[in-house]
Amino acid sequence: MIQVISGTNRAGSNTLKVAKIIADMYRARGAEVGLLDLQDLPADLFSPASYGAKPAAFAPFQDAVLGADGLHVVFPEYNGSFPGVLKYFIDMLKFPESFEHRCVAYTGVSAGLWGNIRGVEQLQLVFNYRNAYNLPERTWLNQIQGKLNPEGTAITDAFQAGLLAAQVDAFISFVGRNKGIAPSAIKK
Repeated sequence: MIQVISGTNRAGSNTLKVAKIIADMYRARGAEVGLLDLQDLPADLFSPASYGAKPAAFAPFQDAVLGADGLHVVFPEYNGSFPGVLKYFIDMLKFPESFEHRCVAYTGVSAGLWGNIRGVEQLQLVFNYRNAYNLPERTWLNQIQGKLNPEGTAITDAFQAGLLAAQVDAFISFVGRNKGIAPSAIKK
């Protein structure tokens, strides 16, 4: 199972559109896939009390991560990095089993020219610290607002669509090679 994570809670985001496109690409290849949208995080998760006890409404997010063989994180550039809500989401997940030896792929999205390259590299450091298996093929989708069809269901730039397709194919293979040696070996 691959979980695609839309790494912002901004309503109407291009990130969610791209995450849905990626999830559809996995489905088209026969992969079992889920989609976690950070817009759906429970409001009470943001209470300081959540550091001690997570709200029951957070359990489906935790279970989705723990049940995944791979996580494909799609996220926008916020101030030259990744959104704070994505870091907070990571911080709220169980340690170490949420990411320890779990496969992770990264797709950066931006309105700017560089496709969130800095944010992807910074987020990789977080997952490296958590002992995740990082897919080397990262994808940066730049100037995204001009590269989605009007419905937001496809990437219209052939080059970037090709990069994304190659990343999805590589991640399916990467997860397959690493499945069984990782998440299930972690004691819960």
